[in-house]
Amino acid sequence: MERAAVFDVDGTLVDTNHLHVATWWEAFRQAGHRVPMHDIHRAIGLGSDDLVPHLLGEDRDPDEDEALSQAHKTLYGTYFDRLPPMRDAGRLLRRLADDGWAVVLATSAGGAELGALRRAIDADDAIRATASADDVDQGKPAAEPVEHALELVGVPPERAVFVGDTVWDMRAGTRAGVTTVGVLSGGIPRADLEEAGAGSVYRDTAHLLAELADSPLAPDA
Repeated sequence: MERAAVFDVDGTLVDTNHLHVATWWEAFRQAGHRVPMHDIHRAIGLGSDDLVPHLLGEDRDPDEDEALSQAHKTLYGTYFDRLPPMRDAGRLLRRLADDGWAVVLATSAGGAELGALRRAIDADDAIRATASADDVDQGKPAAEPVEHALELVGVPPERAVFVGDTVWDMRAGTRAGVTTVGVLSGGIPRADLEEAGAGSVYRDTAHLLAELADSPLAPDA
């Protein structure tokens, strides 16, 4: 039976977390909200529908949510032509595809943003399918993004590994019943990833590729 290697994108395959922090901070500032960058960083990985209430609380004006999300998208969109991939991200995906894994992306990005991320990774030949924010009702930390990714390639949870960089990723993978692997490239501490369910943790995609033979993504796993 085939195996699936499911990957988060922001902070895992593309070095964008701090761009999201800066652009969300500016979107909040323009709307008159003072939100510490540290708090925004910890919320990256949530979809905008969850990130805004997570940071502003339930007593905010919800009519403002869409404008905040659009402001962030506009600010972040100015970087679409120069999003930096993580080291060896494309090489890792191609190696896994060559080893027989079905490589799937599971991301809260969609539309033009997802297209820009895929161009940055530059490994479309290795990517079997993509589960984006456009395809699910609930984003991470709900299991739905990971479950949908597995449905796209017809692989059961016990034959899948999910790689991500945030606690939201680890919780989503755990709830979906897959093996979870964390990377530190998104800036979240190892202990937090492990507490959220990461079975193993690597520095980044280059480290995971170098240690592939002894990882959950080993060719004979």
